[in-house]
Amino acid sequence: MANKLILVLALLGTSALLSQNLHSLEAAKNHYKELKELSTDPRPEQAPMDKIVFPSSQYSSGTLIYTMITPEYLTQNEVSSLKSSLQFPANSSEQTRAELDFLLEWQTKRTAAQKDRASNVLAPIGYWPHIGILENHSRYETNREHLFYVGRAVLGEECAADNYPATTALLEGITKDMRLMEFTVKYHLLRPRPYHLEPKLRPLATISSPSFASGHTLWAYIHAFIWSELVPGKRAEFLAVAYEVGESREIMGIHYPSDEEAARVLAHNMLTAMWDNPKFKTDFEKAKSEW
Repeated sequence: MANKLILVLALLGTSALLSQNLHSLEAAKNHYKELKELSTDPRPEQAPMDKIVFPSSQYSSGTLIYTMITPEYLTQNEVSSLKSSLQFPANSSEQTRAELDFLLEWQTKRTAAQKDRASNVLAPIGYWPHIGILENHSRYETNREHLFYVGRAVLGEECAADNYPATTALLEGITKDMRLMEFTVKYHLLRPRPYHLEPKLRPLATISSPSFASGHTLWAYIHAFIWSELVPGKRAEFLAVAYEVGESREIMGIHYPSDEEAARVLAHNMLTAMWDNPKFKTDFEKAKSEW
């Protein structure tokens, strides 16, 4: 009788897990909400601005290669559909002008501590699948640490790859698709960086890939979303970590706010597309069992 009870409970647990619904996407807030209300249409009086794209001379071959990889949980059709669903505000638009002014305001008010955290703490973080191929790669261990950044920021130092192998496998697969999606979108749309449009901007770095959407923000939010499915009671805290990562790119003067908001929405849309994938379901169940 005891064995039968254990079996019934196990089956009920599996059933509940398989029927878990993905959290809905929260509405945009703060300046992201305000800026989205402005017109994204081109303004004829500023028409020359709309001819500006990210310079091809600044392309990074390393990031271009990520557009060629095979997805883990998404299908190629889903990658194409997600790519086609996105568009940034016209360079000459009311919204882009307001975003550039917003970044200029950050430039005047950002503190030394904010600049240091954005540039030296948050900017270097990010998991790169190619580094994870060889364990003797000089950045292998750091890369694995970065994979758990969002989880560790909320759950503590025990939240690490060595302690949670199934969660590691899930995060690796999600981040592989995130890198594919990131650079597919960037090189499809070729949005110039804010400093290509506004000469008064003094960015804290220059970046060798187009602006839209923000890769750091896409990474942070898709991890925040999946962590909040693994540990639902901490959703607000995971999302706060992702919000800080996105805001840090504005502090640095290297992303428009619309790059961050588009990345947040894209991250949720990616996870929605993955949700019914059988391989994703299996990997998610294994990871969920660790929590």
